[in-house]
Amino acid sequence: MPRAGPKKVQEYSAEFKLAAVRLSRQRGVQVQAVAAALDIHPFMLSRWRKAVRDGVLRGKRVAVKVPPPREIRRLQALESAHALLQEEHALLKKAIRFWATRKLTSSRSSTHRGEHAVTRLCVLYGVTRAGYYAWRQRPESARSAQDRELRRRIQRLFEQHRGTYGSPRIQRALQAEGCAVSRRRVERLMRTAGLRARVVQIYRANPRLHRFYGQHPNRLWTRVATRPNQIWVGDITYLPVVGRWRFLAVVLDQYSRRVLAWALGRTRDARLTRTVLDAAVRRRRPRAGLVFHSDRGSEYAAQAFRDRSRALGIRQSATRVGTPGDNAHMESFFHSLKAELVHGARFATERRLRLALRRYFRYYNHGRLHSALGYRAPVEYESRAA
Repeated sequence: MPRAGPKKVQEYSAEFKLAAVRLSRQRGVQVQAVAAALDIHPFMLSRWRKAVRDGVLRGKRVAVKVPPPREIRRLQALESAHALLQEEHALLKKAIRFWATRKLTSSRSSTHRGEHAVTRLCVLYGVTRAGYYAWRQRPESARSAQDRELRRRIQRLFEQHRGTYGSPRIQRALQAEGCAVSRRRVERLMRTAGLRARVVQIYRANPRLHRFYGQHPNRLWTRVATRPNQIWVGDITYLPVVGRWRFLAVVLDQYSRRVLAWALGRTRDARLTRTVLDAAVRRRRPRAGLVFHSDRGSEYAAQAFRDRSRALGIRQSATRVGTPGDNAHMESFFHSLKAELVHGARFATERRLRLALRRYFRYYNHGRLHSALGYRAPVEYESRAA
């Protein structure tokens, strides 16, 4: 590719320069307006004016087609009006953004005082200068001070729970700390602070399917747990580790939603489900007659798992064909797990995934507020029931 040569500089004749200088010396005409009309730089025209004063630039007078002084003044007025409209447009855009986000910590014009004159801002917003400065000196209201303190506490709780708490759980957490506040106020403050809980869409609901399943209740598993170790639920999900899948098996207590045991493996088989079931039994030591509910996967329907359950005195229960909602407790748990831990994260090794799961299960059992438990953690719910 050939190398680009130097940029050509336009040369002007002495007659053109003299005509431009004479035009700029007319009454009521500015150098910038003449330069804009002739499409030259104002600094260049100023140099020509100096050259004429010093006697360096001389020549014959020739007629040059330039706009008359009245037209130049009109153009100059239009440019000033255009600049003013641009400033007003920019201020209105900032005002719209301000009122959309309801930034209560700044005033309508204090945000832009460094960019625009206070007088101009007052005219635009329809307030007096005296009223504006009186507002600036007015102390903070009690309501605003309370909102500022609440925003600080909401920010702390939001970060403490790694961005997984929405307004309902934030409100419950504040109430647990002795702070009486409504949910709508928490929603407003979280919205102004830009705080939004992490969620993930697992599936798209189909109203027709919900109506169909509602006509056919679960006749296999109709019991409702009234104390711990009556009904356990289990399921398996898959988690990514550097482009490969690891299978996670979990057992929950249906009464308290507490994670009783979990196991992570590279294969999805009955050995994985037996491992997690044995771990849950060693930890809880339930009485005979416990109901263990799962889906109809081969990992739970295998003869080895069935024999182990029978030997432990556990009665198996399974969902109906094509009705995954029958195991809603595990579906809800895996939704929370993926939304709060897995979604948006990348685990380089299986060891890092295990560490993350261990921390999350400890947090889920001891710290996370569960809406179905009256916004209490599973361990706390079990201790109160006891």
